Amino acid sequence: MPVAKVNGVEVEFEPGMTVLQVAERAGEEIPRFCYHERLSIAGNCRMCLVEVKPGPPKPQASCALPAADGQEIFTKTPMVEKARKGVMEFLLINHPLDCPICDQGGECDLQDQAMYYGRDESRYLENKRAVEEKAISPTIKTYMTRCIQCTRCVRFVTEIAGESEIGLISRGEDAEIITYVEDAVTSELSGNLSDICPVGALTHRPWQFHYRPWELKKTFSVDVMDGMGSSIRVDSRGAEVMRILPRVHEGVNEEWLGDKSRYIVDGLNRQRLDRPYVRRSGKLTPASWDEALDAVAAKLSASSPDRVGVIAGDLQDAESMKAALDLFRALGSANTDCRQDGSALGGGAERAGWLFNSTIAGIEQADVVLLVGADLKREAPLLGARLRKGWLANHVTVGAVGRAVETTFGVKQLGGGLQSLLKLDKDFVRLMEGAKAPAIIVGPGALSREDGPQVLRAVADMAKAYNVVRPDWNGLNFLHNAASRVAGLDMGFLPGAGGLSAREMLKPGALDVLMLLGADECDASASSAFKVYVGSHGDRGAHGADVILPAAAWVEKPGLYVNMEGRVQMGERAVFPKGEAKEDWAILRALSERLGKTLPYDSHDQLRALLMAEHPSFGRIDYVPEAAQPLDLSSLGDRKLVQKAEDTGAFASPITDYYLSNPIARASVIMAELSALRVKAQAPMAAE
Repeated sequence: MPVAKVNGVEVEFEPGMTVLQVAERAGEEIPRFCYHERLSIAGNCRMCLVEVKPGPPKPQASCALPAADGQEIFTKTPMVEKARKGVMEFLLINHPLDCPICDQGGECDLQDQAMYYGRDESRYLENKRAVEEKAISPTIKTYMTRCIQCTRCVRFVTEIAGESEIGLISRGEDAEIITYVEDAVTSELSGNLSDICPVGALTHRPWQFHYRPWELKKTFSVDVMDGMGSSIRVDSRGAEVMRILPRVHEGVNEEWLGDKSRYIVDGLNRQRLDRPYVRRSGKLTPASWDEALDAVAAKLSASSPDRVGVIAGDLQDAESMKAALDLFRALGSANTDCRQDGSALGGGAERAGWLFNSTIAGIEQADVVLLVGADLKREAPLLGARLRKGWLANHVTVGAVGRAVETTFGVKQLGGGLQSLLKLDKDFVRLMEGAKAPAIIVGPGALSREDGPQVLRAVADMAKAYNVVRPDWNGLNFLHNAASRVAGLDMGFLPGAGGLSAREMLKPGALDVLMLLGADECDASASSAFKVYVGSHGDRGAHGADVILPAAAWVEKPGLYVNMEGRVQMGERAVFPKGEAKEDWAILRALSERLGKTLPYDSHDQLRALLMAEHPSFGRIDYVPEAAQPLDLSSLGDRKLVQKAEDTGAFASPITDYYLSNPIARASVIMAELSALRVKAQAPMAAE
């Protein structure tokens, strides 16, 4: 490996690294504003100046200078210090004195660097320039006079988000960042623009003037808005969650976060269920916990075990599903299901039969990818950003079977439904057969239909024929949009012997008592059963319920979640539940006492310990299974001849609106604004 000297210390580095990267490998901190590890190099701010020998006797921008063997790099010479202070003086010429009112205050790169490199007096006597503010998004508040034209936002929205909606216009003093044709930024990743802005020119509009960073309590947790399980930090003040920010996790979300996951916070305070309700004379009326639990216990006790059931929703933690499964099994009921959308997954002996087997980070290794009923912009925008990386590098070809959807990368449309899958385009088949790492991503829209088992069988046959699953590579990936789904499948939250599936439980006359454990995405209106809703928001599941038992939202309780690649992640409590609401497992534990089937745990720790004992995979925190884990493809799907199946139309995502896909999102004003903006952006433009 080549070797360079940094301030006299020899450092080995990999070919292709820049001087800035080599200096940081040696432990030297290089100031920067425009440089970002995940974006292309711009060299705009000139703050990262260093002295290099051999080379011209002047400071050079280390972010754009390739390192070379035998190079000598100096980061602390008088020339470098003077040059950096000169750059800082120029950057501050037009910057307003907004620190006392700026939301970026306390977390500002410019503020931090100015403490060391800034002057204590100004030599600039001319008038400062001012730039008009831009209304570019409901999520972004602009103060463009603060902008130093580092173009981080332009590069992120173009390279990572894949939406060319921001650019730099004009030159010199007139240069400014602006959206094209005065339009809005519609990317599902727009909140990251405010994160990477180093100066406070872009801040988070929903949270402006609400807090100071040093006032907030920081809690590490996991996102439940989709199946990826992004690492997040929940910042709270008192009893209120103030903001949600991404944490760096290279294996899952890198350092980005989707807008729904980030700006959902106002939905945590609206339409909350904060006390029990019992339906009397056709109307839901407030009740005490004893009255509500007694009403539920009376109905369950009076019903036959085969006439009661439970459906778990998309946002549930593993412990709540474990408690529900234990309770209904103790009652003798086999009617349990965590697949409220009717997915065909589950039931196989091998865990790889429902996981994203290549892993989220591993999908970047694929060279040919087939999307089957997957809409990544609605179901997993950060996974779409991963695929875009490979597409930009020209090493991945993507084909799609399903309804044509918007993507941030090039896709070859190969048909709509099951028949198109069975008779795949011959050119694409040749690509799959010749690929080194072929991958198939099966979306929930393909498996939640009536012919889902047949689709699953067809996909399994295709994986076998094209060598997608082999000892050194497993590219058969199942995309989940429910944070609870993999945990439910792992613990067997499925119909027992002779039990009913979620679809069957919802049919008229199927059950006498139906518990909806946070299940809001299934239509229970046709069911004639006595409905018990356990959840946090007054949404679809609560509207038709006969008894409502208020539960904690995911940030109000500790819990385990398993993302779609099988990685077990731990969420922590950031604030306490609202009003009289309790944790789901505690509600079910109290109910079990009234039924004479007391569950064998008195605390959350005891419940978690039992879960890990019975299902060891839950004890492997942040461990992801190997991409080459074995999978018996013959065990997947319906064994009937799929060639005889009728095509029931194009595969389509069950999520019709990315911003309104769960109860918390539907309670959020910000999500409603973003949804309306998206609808407006997609509306056809009238001819002039």
